[in-house]
Amino acid sequence: MLNPVHLRTLQECVRTGSFAEAGRVLGYTASAVSQQMLLLERTIGAPLFERYARRTRSTGLARRLADRSREALGALDSLEREVRAIVAGDEGILRLASFATANARVLPEVLAAVVAERPNAEVQLDEGEPDEVIGGVLDGAVDAAVVFEYDLDPRQWPPELCVEELLAEPLLLALPGNHRLAGATEVDLRELADDAWICTRQDTAGARSLVRLAAAADFIPGIVFRSNDYAVIRDLVARGLGTAILPGLATADERVRIVPLTGRQPHRRVKVLYRAQNANPLLPFTLDCLAKSCSALAEGWYSEDGTGNRTRNRWR
Repeated sequence: MLNPVHLRTLQECVRTGSFAEAGRVLGYTASAVSQQMLLLERTIGAPLFERYARRTRSTGLARRLADRSREALGALDSLEREVRAIVAGDEGILRLASFATANARVLPEVLAAVVAERPNAEVQLDEGEPDEVIGGVLDGAVDAAVVFEYDLDPRQWPPELCVEELLAEPLLLALPGNHRLAGATEVDLRELADDAWICTRQDTAGARSLVRLAAAADFIPGIVFRSNDYAVIRDLVARGLGTAILPGLATADERVRIVPLTGRQPHRRVKVLYRAQNANPLLPFTLDCLAKSCSALAEGWYSEDGTGNRTRNRWR
């Protein structure tokens, strides 16, 4: 196989007409240049120079090889620059997956930060429920996945994945604006035992969490509508068709009244999954952006009073 170092030296020898001058340009001794050209001649099996006592003369083959190698060496230089950029995280592909609510509230800021910091990188985002995206992380098709887990419906994540918690979303009541308890600062769930309820599909963690919350309050919720789209749920609540339990990221709607529950606060926990062996240089920066974005959201939900205690802000 032709050695690119030898080909670069050959180009200088042909251009300058001298081993000594080529060595001066490239930082080699004349002897080192001569040795490289001998090795190149041995590789191709033909002489490249006519050697005399005080000078050398390139052959037609040397001139042709020097000319034809320029394009190949240029492509190799380009490949080397591209690889260095990928290793540095300036280029390359970042593949993320997340669930719908995080895609609406968390990922836009994160993606904008990654693109601004690494404008030559390609960033891809897919959407799916946790069980739909875990496989992509395991087989390397996805660099990281943002998922969720309810306190009232715990689950086990694959042990070969790194799991980091980004955000603990409180589960909150969504009430119609004209609801009898819309003006309350907190609501005991037992006061809503006779309400019509709206929630996610029956086979979801959100639906199971509602049933378990209601069971702890000694009632079975009368569920009248189901949707996995929180925008649809909020719209139904806003129209007075029922009450719902929403995770914090899904509460951004001025048409409904968002009220905390009394007692111990249940949460939905947002987490990021990735492989420890993932060497994508874009991943650490992205994980940092995710953590900062979620931290900012959490700070918006709570503030400290004069004694240093955390208090709830008005939910939005």
